[in-house]
Amino acid sequence: MGGSSGSGVFLVLYVFVLTLSGGESQDSGACARWCPPNSVCVNASACRCKPGFSPLFKEIFSDPTDNCDDINECMSPRRMDCGKFADCHNVEGSYYCACIPGFGLTSGAKRFQNKSENTCQDMDECSSGQQPCHESAVCVNTMGSYTCRCRPGWKPKARVPNTQKSPVCEELPFTNLTLPLGVNSQALSRFFNKVQDLSKDLESYSDKDTIQNFIRLVDELMEAPGDMENLAPHDQHYIVTWLLFTLEEVLRALAKTMPQGPFTYCSPSNTELSLLIQEQGDKNVTMGQSHARMLLNWAVAAGARDSGPTMAGIFSSQNMVKLLANASLDLDPEKQAQLELNYERPVRGAQVQLYSAVNSVFLSNTNTEKLASPITFAFSHLVSPQDKMPKQKHQELICAFWKRNSNGSGHWATMGCQKMGSQNNSTTCQCHHLSSFAILMAHYDVQDWKLALITKVGLVLSLICLLLCILTFLLVRPIQGSRTTIHLHLCICLFVGSAIFLAGIENESGEVGLRCRLVAGLLHYCFLAAFCWMSLEGLELYFLVVRVFQGQGLRTRWLCLIGYGVPLSIVAISVASYKEGYGRQSFCWLDLSHGFLWSFLGPVTFIILCNAVIFVTTIWKLTQKFSEINPDMKRLKKARVLTITAIAQLFVLGCTWVFGLFILEEANWLWAYIFTILNCLQGLFLYVLHCLLNRKVREEYQKWACLVTGNKYSEFTSSSSNTSHNQTTRALRASDSGM
Repeated sequence: MGGSSGSGVFLVLYVFVLTLSGGESQDSGACARWCPPNSVCVNASACRCKPGFSPLFKEIFSDPTDNCDDINECMSPRRMDCGKFADCHNVEGSYYCACIPGFGLTSGAKRFQNKSENTCQDMDECSSGQQPCHESAVCVNTMGSYTCRCRPGWKPKARVPNTQKSPVCEELPFTNLTLPLGVNSQALSRFFNKVQDLSKDLESYSDKDTIQNFIRLVDELMEAPGDMENLAPHDQHYIVTWLLFTLEEVLRALAKTMPQGPFTYCSPSNTELSLLIQEQGDKNVTMGQSHARMLLNWAVAAGARDSGPTMAGIFSSQNMVKLLANASLDLDPEKQAQLELNYERPVRGAQVQLYSAVNSVFLSNTNTEKLASPITFAFSHLVSPQDKMPKQKHQELICAFWKRNSNGSGHWATMGCQKMGSQNNSTTCQCHHLSSFAILMAHYDVQDWKLALITKVGLVLSLICLLLCILTFLLVRPIQGSRTTIHLHLCICLFVGSAIFLAGIENESGEVGLRCRLVAGLLHYCFLAAFCWMSLEGLELYFLVVRVFQGQGLRTRWLCLIGYGVPLSIVAISVASYKEGYGRQSFCWLDLSHGFLWSFLGPVTFIILCNAVIFVTTIWKLTQKFSEINPDMKRLKKARVLTITAIAQLFVLGCTWVFGLFILEEANWLWAYIFTILNCLQGLFLYVLHCLLNRKVREEYQKWACLVTGNKYSEFTSSSSNTSHNQTTRALRASDSGM
């Protein structure tokens, strides 16, 4: 037994010596050169695998085809136990242990060798400062990991692929929705509560269902506004402004959750929403629905910070008419100037009527106050009885948008939008900004209704008085003479001219046709003739007062030749030189271009200046002759008679028309009112001065009254005469020759 143990020891030593000798022989070139990778040679004919590798059959092998394969210490049956929250990782010829993801060694090292070195514990990724979640999400730590959740009031974007662990979130559209301040409305409060209830159930509905439910709530509010109809117009417009802004914000946010492609929804109340969602680009894109269509460059629709798909939408509602009935219109300065040029009058605002649905346009781009390129719209007109009404003067279809005031209310405006044309029950507009748009029928206030009323009433009264003057001058024989002839023809010219002016001065059609040119020509002739007869009045007055009965005036044929021939010559020359000068788009009067108006103003100015000289001369002469005519007349009576005479001559000679020369523009309301009142009532003044204040005419009136009533003239005169009347008659008798 001892021998055998000794033999065993000897055998071990012998093998060790052989091993050493094999290593030496290898170094000396006696080792086998065919040993495979990851092995060492034992002798010239044998090899052994390195630690961590194993041969196919024997530990020491002499077959050149044998290999040394890596031993996987992390697989059974040799699986190494690394401990809790750790995994074994095999490497070529060895292995190591490492904590599983979400855990780490307390020492901060990355690897260890065995279970006894395991100190793995959970790592808080949310507090490591690495921000593992998207900026729109919140990090929540879990055992060995973390999750990214959208912040309260936010939800994941549907069109953004979540290839990373963290989702990309966006704010829910109803999160910050608040009621407008200062408005108490139960209907609006109910609407707000329903919208809030809808926001709580967003997860229960698809994005399309949410949009449709929201539009239905808006329709319910607009169709049954309840107590909102009783609010003041300012509060109604405040609600409309808030509602339009809310619609735009909510629909833009909901549209961002929609998949790419077009989407159109039409509610039972004919409220429509059209969406177009597609990748960014710079091509022209057309989209829309039955109420509105839009042509825009798609690059305009993209926001400056948006990297995903681009969205554009049109929301059209025709149920807002009730709250917009009293909305005002603010014309931009260029539009105002153009209207005043067309109508040749100041435009003092307009009354508007909604002719289309209210169309709210919104894009991914929220900076739309001034677009890089304009957007073209085509808005359909509402089907209403007004569409079949003939076009009236001083009204037109315009493109308008709803503008928010500084106090939260709103009004219609036209700045930045222009109408391209209207046809086939549709109007095309082009705008350089976005808002809520509509087509309005604007009824412009182009004249002062008070001034127009004074003109019409004054002309009617003058026509009646001029007719009485004409009858008086024809029938009262005691006053027949050259002066009466002049009075008669002056009244005839004023009567015809005033009648034509009252009936035909307004050009209702807006087109300068034959009828308008004829009216302008007749007015030109009649008023020139009237001024010619006024000049003859002045000439006759000169003969009577200045020359003091040193001869008679002109004969009737010369009076008619001057009174009717001179204006006829002027009109004939005017027609021959520039016949297009008769008629305007607004008035049937002389055109302002080419100085054509001076064919009337020139002769009138000359006549007024001549008559003004005669007027001053007449008053001066009368003051000298009063003492000779009636030396017993007191100063007060003399001043009264002189004043009445002066006023009479102002109207007879047409000097009151001089106020028209001061009206450089109709905005000068003071001169406009003075001119209108004095000259529209010229017929009344002529009747009072030539008939009622004339003794002979009054006597004839008394005779006619007696014939009608059956009383004797002598009885009538005796009963109606009194001392004060006789004194007044005697005071005026001295001025009969001057009147």
